[in-house]
Amino acid sequence: MDKTTVQSSNLASVGYDSSVQTLEIQFNHGGIYQYHGVPEGIYIDLMNASSKGTFFAERIRNVFSFTKVG
Repeated sequence: MDKTTVQSSNLASVGYDSSVQTLEIQFNHGGIYQYHGVPEGIYIDLMNASSKGTFFAERIRNVFSFTKVG
């Protein structure tokens, strides 16, 4: 999965695998999480959001199941 470094006070990088609808987020505090069943549109909206941390908190964090991978 390719990851993109992002400008955010909370998120360090974001990756997405459309074949399995998995969004991977590395946080600035060091944790890496994969969120499952995330539609590609949500990923695109996250990458285009002016505040990626706010978008994550409102549209991803308590919506999709996740696994801590790092």
